[in-house]
Formats: sequence, C-alpha cells, structure tokens
Amino acid sequence: MPDRLTMQDPRSQYPRPPFPRQPQAAPGLVARMEPEPDHGETSYRGAGRLKGRRALITGADSGIGRAVAIAFAREGADVAVAYLPSEEADAREVTTLIEAEGGKALALPGDVREEAWNAAMVQRTIETFGGLDILVVNAGRQQFREEVSDLSTADFDATMKTNLYALHWLCQAAAPHLPPGASVITTASIQAYEPSDILLDYATTKGGIVTYTKALAKQLIEKGVRVNAVAPGPFWTVLQPSGGQPQEKVEKFGAHSAFGRPGQPVEIAPVYVLLASQEASFVTGEVWGVTGGAGIA
Repeated sequence: MPDRLTMQDPRSQYPRPPFPRQPQAAPGLVARMEPEPDHGETSYRGAGRLKGRRALITGADSGIGRAVAIAFAREGADVAVAYLPSEEADAREVTTLIEAEGGKALALPGDVREEAWNAAMVQRTIETFGGLDILVVNAGRQQFREEVSDLSTADFDATMKTNLYALHWLCQAAAPHLPPGASVITTASIQAYEPSDILLDYATTKGGIVTYTKALAKQLIEKGVRVNAVAPGPFWTVLQPSGGQPQEKVEKFGAHSAFGRPGQPVEIAPVYVLLASQEASFVTGEVWGVTGGAGIA
C-alpha cells in the first residue's frame, strides 16, 4: 500500500467492497475484521500539534476512537483510553502504541452507561496526568433492528445511555476542570441528517449529540473552552460487523459513497487533531462532516 500522504487516487487508496460476511458478537474485536481497518498504527505521522496536552477518549480501543488515540499520541499528547472490559485485547494494543511515542497512557476499562464511572474516568485522568485538556466523547452503541416492533425498551435504553447519557455525564464531570484553551469533541454521524430506517435509536441519539454539542458550546466558550462535533459517514470499524449492520450490508459497506468504498479510521483522525489543537482557535459549535461525499445539511 502506498504512503497515505503520497498523492494518489482516493477512490483506490483503501479496500473497496465487496467484503466477506464476518459476524461477531458486540462490541467486537478488530483482529477479526477482514480487511483489517487502518487506524494509523503505521500510517499516521505526527507533527507535535498537541505536545503537552492531556486527553481522555472514550471508545478508544477500536474504530475512530483508536485512530484518534494513536494520532493524539503521535502529536505529543498523553492519552487516557476508555473501553469496555471485554475489549481489553484491543485496548492493550492502543496503550502500547501510545507509550511507544513516549507519552503516558492510562487504561480505563469500564461501562459508560454507569453514571459514577464517567466521573471516575475524569478524576483518574486528572490524577494521573495532572489535568485534562481534551475530552473526546466517542463511545457508541449501534445495533440494527429491522422493525420498530423489534426495538425493545432495553435496546433503546442501552443506546440512549451509551450515546447520550454518557455524553452528558462526562461533560458534566469534566467541565469544571477544563482550562481556557481546552477542547471537547463529540462524535455525531451522518445518521443525524440522513437516518437509516434500521437505526431508529442510534440515529435519534446522533441527532441529540448535534444539538447537545451546539448548546454546550455556547456555555463553555464563556470559559474559553471550545466544543465541536465530528459527523462520520460510512467508516470501516468493528461497530459494523458486530451488529451495527446486517451482514448483507457489511458485504457492500461504503459502496454507495462517492469513493465507492468506506473510510478508514485513520482518514478521520486528522479532523479530531485539528479540533483539539490551537489551530482551531476560532472554531466552536460546529459539526464537521466526513461523509465520503454525502455532506451534511
């Protein structure tokens, strides 16, 4: 594969569908994916944009969160990696990569659906790193249901708590500790603007994330803290084969994008780096779409 920063046709830069069917139980493991996603393990190059910063990233064991954790470390940040205990194998790979860059890594296994755990993550990050400058709220639950009658109260509750409640609990816990110049970045989705019929609960939470982010941005800029969202389109992450999409859609995942393929996590990480850095000093309350040409409106 060519160097990802070498000029080339983006349509053929990464694998294109069809992909094999590859069902696995949620939350899933990266090593079982085919093709294996590029999170920047060997391809992301840093430039010191976040030197000395202290970051907490939820859902950082795989997918977009993993790519952001790697990128932040290569930009000079210390990174707290939050993940479910069942994702320990993936998370261990991430912390090893962070430490290889000379930064501090903090492993935080736990469930963001538990309110107290969100406050504990913030406190442990501050105790370990001496402060908190960047909060990336990225952990998400996506499980497709074909019919509204299939979407149980337990399903709906689990998605709301993972995607929305945890967002609030984390921001509530972190806000008093964020210094001027700090950055909060949430993960929305194109689903907030073009919801799929089989993702009723997931799309609802992503719309909520957009609104919450814009409202919180108005509050926290009074402290000099910026708050923005990133809205991905189809990205090749473990979320998809582990119940996020039916297997027939996994086979064709990303084919409808303008590129004819899904995005790789490393392709979105630079947007999080920009929003976390001082280079985005006049950016707040924004939603940055990275949708493979679909746009957001």
